[in-house]
Amino acid sequence: MSEGRWHWLMPGMRVKRWLLLSSMGVLAALLGLWIGLGGAPAHWLDTVYRALDTQIRVVAPSAPAAQVIRWGLGLALMAGGLGIWWWGLRRAWRTLVGILQPRASGRVWDVLSRYALMLHGRRVVAIGGGTGLSTMLRGLKRYTANIVAIVTVTDDGGSSGRLRHELGILPPGDIRNCLIALADAEGTMTALLQHRFKDGTGNLSGHSVGNLLIAAMTQIKGDFEQAIQEISKVLAIRGRVLPSTLTHVNLRAEMEDGTYIDGETAIVEYPARIRRMHLNPPDVEPPPEAIEAIKQADVVVLGPGSLFTSVIPNLLVPKIADALRTTDAIRVYVCNVMTQPGETDRFTASDHVRAIEAHAGGRVFDYVLVNTATPNPELLERYRANGQDLVLPDIDRIRQMGYKVITGDFISQTDYVRHDPNRLAEAILRLAK
Repeated sequence: MSEGRWHWLMPGMRVKRWLLLSSMGVLAALLGLWIGLGGAPAHWLDTVYRALDTQIRVVAPSAPAAQVIRWGLGLALMAGGLGIWWWGLRRAWRTLVGILQPRASGRVWDVLSRYALMLHGRRVVAIGGGTGLSTMLRGLKRYTANIVAIVTVTDDGGSSGRLRHELGILPPGDIRNCLIALADAEGTMTALLQHRFKDGTGNLSGHSVGNLLIAAMTQIKGDFEQAIQEISKVLAIRGRVLPSTLTHVNLRAEMEDGTYIDGETAIVEYPARIRRMHLNPPDVEPPPEAIEAIKQADVVVLGPGSLFTSVIPNLLVPKIADALRTTDAIRVYVCNVMTQPGETDRFTASDHVRAIEAHAGGRVFDYVLVNTATPNPELLERYRANGQDLVLPDIDRIRQMGYKVITGDFISQTDYVRHDPNRLAEAILRLAK
């Protein structure tokens, strides 16, 4: 037997004391039972019993009175012993839960039941990238731990783009956001990983700590996918995050004026509308785990996120689109709340659906989730000043295309208009019931 199996016997674990106390409670309850019955099977307990019985006969010489005292003492020992057993067991459980789930709040049994519920929750695959995907993941992780996020890796701007070109790794930014969204981490850890070094800090300017952590782990492990797995363990994420491909790919867009533009950043900045997106190289392979997750899923969700640069790039990986067509899972597309300058100017909800159909080679979802609530006028006016507007929910047109439409108020209004993670997760998981 390995030495590591005995580490739990080391002092200071704060578990053994409560288990010992609980065991003493059991012995006290058994002693009380045997006193009440008038005997004890074990030799040492028989000795204790005879000593107590002698004292009882001194106090109550008559047999009926002695029997009453025996039963009273026995019941008291049984009640006290069971109480001690229960208290010790609860404290031991509380200590164990505190070690294994240090950030869990609430009563021990509630924590354990929530944990069990999440472990046996629906198998959900979420496909996309950017802020939209990470927002949805924050809601989903409250209901299930069986989540696989398949994330686009075509970003070529900012910190991700610099690390991609300087270190030759896949862009880590969208992966980082999804890891943080699924993490069972306190606010301080999230703030640390999202921290971006300010200008004037030399080569670190503009880099986020999370991106640098992924880059460092990639160099340590020599493999991007393995680096993600290791960081997932550190953050204790609820689920798994996978890139849509491990091949270095770039986006290429055919614009409506006939121009071809290379690179995500340049595509968004180009003034003409996008006609069609391509991957370069085109025939890339997804991780086998991503395809298996889609096959085994109860629910597959596309979006929300930038239509042409976060959602569609995943569907340009041929085997992902094929897996979506053949899976038995419930398939949902979450339409964006607002249009995006340079990508979906003046797009309606049905325009989003048509664009996905065109790039995926047909239908890859059954339901379209569309927000029908309107933000407050002041906030909406701010967005319009920046060239954004509400995505028009042309529900009848989507139904004419053969899709089922889920409508409702799915937005959170703070300083931004975006999907509310909890409302979104509840609406999606209701489909799987």
